[in-house]
Amino acid sequence: MTAMNQTNRALLDFIAHSPTAYHAADNLARRLAGEGYQELSEGEKWALERGKGYFVRRNLSTLVAFRVPLENPRGFQITAAHSDSPAFKLKHAADMAVDEHYTRLNVEKYGGMLCATWLDRPLSVAGKVVVRTAGGVESRLVDLDRDLLMIPNLAIHMDRTANEGKAYSIQKDMLPLLGDERAKGKLAALVAQAAGAEEEDILDADLFLYCRTPGTVWGAEEEYLSSPRLDDLQCAFCCVEGFLQGDHPRTMPVCAVFDNEEVGSGTKQGAASTVLSDVLQRVCRCLGMDGEDYLAALASSFMVSADNAHAAHPNRLDVADPTHHPHMNHGVVIKYSANQKYATDSVSGAIFRTICRRAGVEVQTFHNHSDTLGGSTLGNLSNSQVSLNTVDIGLAQLAMHSACEIAGAEDTQAMIAALAAFYSTLVEDKGQGKYALDSAR
Repeated sequence: MTAMNQTNRALLDFIAHSPTAYHAADNLARRLAGEGYQELSEGEKWALERGKGYFVRRNLSTLVAFRVPLENPRGFQITAAHSDSPAFKLKHAADMAVDEHYTRLNVEKYGGMLCATWLDRPLSVAGKVVVRTAGGVESRLVDLDRDLLMIPNLAIHMDRTANEGKAYSIQKDMLPLLGDERAKGKLAALVAQAAGAEEEDILDADLFLYCRTPGTVWGAEEEYLSSPRLDDLQCAFCCVEGFLQGDHPRTMPVCAVFDNEEVGSGTKQGAASTVLSDVLQRVCRCLGMDGEDYLAALASSFMVSADNAHAAHPNRLDVADPTHHPHMNHGVVIKYSANQKYATDSVSGAIFRTICRRAGVEVQTFHNHSDTLGGSTLGNLSNSQVSLNTVDIGLAQLAMHSACEIAGAEDTQAMIAALAAFYSTLVEDKGQGKYALDSAR
């Protein structure tokens, strides 16, 4: 098996076992713990050892990992990705009896998905439940891990205009079928069983539908891969792998994977929260650095905001920018926006291009079509709390926010190589717009 195939198999295995943001953060935590990283609690004092690695979780869905250098860091090298993807979230007491012969589940949208792609596919349920215990309450992850639900399409005979454009009502068209009349109440029992608890002890829950379609590598030359949740678990996977592979003795490497990007990031665990600044400032205090030391370190710090980018669509080139539309299997994409939807500017773009060139990684450029305003990413949101040079990047993909997305089979390795090189570089602010790039490789 080639190194590329091994990497893609590891990626698809990670995604398959990460049906929700909670499971993604848990799997990343397990990966880090397997490499000797120690989990910290935000509710306890930290005693950090130089040369050791640590990570902290908030809400069980956001993770920030870091390594403490042997000397006080000159700056922080940070990557940021997100753990969540668009999905349907179960409402409380979700069972809905229909026509005395069906049991549906009541759901609402989480984020903006392509609704049609969720129809007629096997689905399941996963997430977090909060259980009553003798000492209080406890959060537990659950994954029912079986073909359990489906959202049935309406036959063409009953909707002759279905292929002429369709507006989907979430409340009418997108409610999943759990079973016949015998299924009423069964979901609560299945969730309790998965949580190892009695039904009456489950006090609350955050449960989501997820697509059961397995990831696969395909194409005439096996040049593409398809999977649910490539946006943004592909980048989250690459960030952690690059973090583990790269190092520079005078920087502190940091890897942040935030929740709730798909709904604006304005939560306690989102990129617009204080979670990143809280971690950085606590580490500095543990190392005996004062407030001015922290601000000076930020001046020689750099963030890579990693969230996938739109590839040129083979059937709809008209929706892309005419000169800057990236393609799959042609390396890392740097994203620009005059309206600052992306944090990249001429300085951060130039610095990251230099790092990629040194690593031998191909770089592409993305601009939105000038008549289309693109979505924002993690970079500017996190910069509202931690201000530093930031570049927005991603990997080119098709069918973003579909239940099953498409990416390039060669690009995962390219991203890991670029981020390993990034973590092995000190970007030092020399003043007057000058930056030195010291590589440990």
